[in-house]
Amino acid sequence: MKLWGGRFRKETDSLVNDFNSSIQFDCRLYREDIEGSIAHASMLADCGIISMEDKAQIISGLSEILAEIEAGKIEFTADHEDIHMNVEALLTEKIGEAGKRLHTARSRNDQVAVDLRLYLRREIDEIMEQILDLQQALLDQAGQHGQTVMPGYTHLQRAQPISFAQHLLAYAEQLKRDVTRLQDCRKRMNVCPLGSGALAGTTYPIDRRQTAGLLGFDAPCSNSLDGVSDRDYAVELLSDLSILMMHLSRFAEEVILWCSWEFKFIELDDAYSTGSSIMPQKKNPDVAELVRGKTGRIYGHLMGLLTTMKGLPLAYNKDMQEDKEPVFDAVDTVKMCLPVFAGMIATMRVLPENMRRAAGGGFINATDCADYLTKKGMPFRDAYTTVGNLVYYCTENGKLLEELTLPELQSISPLFREDVYEALSLEACMGQRRSFGGPAPEETGRQIEKLRQFIEEHRHG
Repeated sequence: MKLWGGRFRKETDSLVNDFNSSIQFDCRLYREDIEGSIAHASMLADCGIISMEDKAQIISGLSEILAEIEAGKIEFTADHEDIHMNVEALLTEKIGEAGKRLHTARSRNDQVAVDLRLYLRREIDEIMEQILDLQQALLDQAGQHGQTVMPGYTHLQRAQPISFAQHLLAYAEQLKRDVTRLQDCRKRMNVCPLGSGALAGTTYPIDRRQTAGLLGFDAPCSNSLDGVSDRDYAVELLSDLSILMMHLSRFAEEVILWCSWEFKFIELDDAYSTGSSIMPQKKNPDVAELVRGKTGRIYGHLMGLLTTMKGLPLAYNKDMQEDKEPVFDAVDTVKMCLPVFAGMIATMRVLPENMRRAAGGGFINATDCADYLTKKGMPFRDAYTTVGNLVYYCTENGKLLEELTLPELQSISPLFREDVYEALSLEACMGQRRSFGGPAPEETGRQIEKLRQFIEEHRHG
């Protein structure tokens, strides 16, 4: 008989039983369900709602069940629908009457809400650690390439000279925001719904603050209706993971371009590449491509849960059972992508000569040429037009700016002097960009140090 079966006189149809059951996916919440039950039992006993003897039996029985689950000795069943009823049935079977008293002053509605918050709190901590590992891989590479000149792009057109370090550090900054977003999500998530009951709290003299404290929450949820119906934290987490995956996807796209023969700025390690079944010469960036592809999967989970929640009245509705699979899959997917991406970055071989060769074309020192004239007294807009004329002259004559003779330069503007060649050097163009956040080696060194401090401050344990 179902634990909720008192009002019913017919067995649940087997199809409905399978359709209604969530144990096939919420079984992963077993640890959190047991933790919540132990805290709940402790509070009930301290408030005089159950006896201390019942509390001791419940906690002992739950601890044994946890050990048996982790030892693989327990099989969950769809007959008990979900992880909560499976654990309660196991407990009652193990300790008898005391097990039946555990569910006093709570509902599965607040039980699942607390389980999911406990679970996602742990998962967020793990994901943040993985992001920090990826950041560290970026900093390690950036530290070796503060002097490596590459073309910076806008519109995928060569624009201005930067360092490879600065390019990598831009992604490290994005990951920094991902960490702080997850921190914020975790903080908002860290309130305890247990004690909200089905929706209206309880008539028992419970102490919700004690339960919240035992489970490491900052406070109990302020409103019992909101406590059981809120899934903002799950939507917010999916949103944060979507932004994180967007960052990884953008980076993946660049890695794919960089390791192509058309760019050849990097070469991926054999351990992070695959081959072709028919073309023996191929070395494919499958890791980057899969990360790019899995990004759409995370976006889909976000839109799916938003759509599920958008029409639900307060308080709990069975539709909300659909929150777990997308959230679980999103968490699993992100946790699979981050370490493999970090390994790919850590082991890739950078090809500075190819980057420098690419930077040599495309007139990416044109802005510096205009700045040179401006520093000589010419208004910037006039300098811009003058250099535009120079670029036109170069394209017509198959030359680069730095290849023009001084008489050629002076035929366009008499302000050009011998020192212009130093100003047009790509290394100088990059190295003189010392403005805060720029690509000059001393500035990227500062960025690296700040990011290293961020990593140290945000490591757990």
